[in-house]
Amino acid sequence: MSELPENSAAPTQTSQIAKAHTRKLGKTASKSARSRSREFALQALYQVLVGKNETADIDVFTRDLSGFHKADSAHYDSLLHGCAEHAADLDKLILPLLDRSMAEISPIEHAVMWIGAFEMKHCLDVPWRVSLNECIELAKEFGGTDGHKYVNAVLEGLAPQLRPHEVQADRQAGRARA
Repeated sequence: MSELPENSAAPTQTSQIAKAHTRKLGKTASKSARSRSREFALQALYQVLVGKNETADIDVFTRDLSGFHKADSAHYDSLLHGCAEHAADLDKLILPLLDRSMAEISPIEHAVMWIGAFEMKHCLDVPWRVSLNECIELAKEFGGTDGHKYVNAVLEGLAPQLRPHEVQADRQAGRARA
């Protein structure tokens, strides 16, 4: 089994996330490969934020976790490497929508917001509502008690900026149904 370098921060919390992830995988056998890739990307991005480890080392470690073979590895690659590479740009998008400093945001919610912002900006094959809903579910599973509400508010505020045509079409369709 691969190990992260000695400078890994918060190994206890990381192992708790991995254990929770393993429990969730057992309960949700029907979870899509893309959903699984987001879960593994979340674990890896947590290590980027907290452990300050090299992305390549985190990638090797994460791919060795139980259940990774059921994930969409291409989407995982896109999320992990894309979020890590564009972290500063993603934070610039997210920061104006926060009501506190980035340092006050939990690393789990921070990583989930990176995933949502990255998907909305770079993964145009993923509808914005799918990305939003998946990120809310990640925050519910792995984040704090009401972290999903915060993630929802931030990503929903970001969607009109990153996916204006999709958001507008959804709004118009919603009015047409009402």
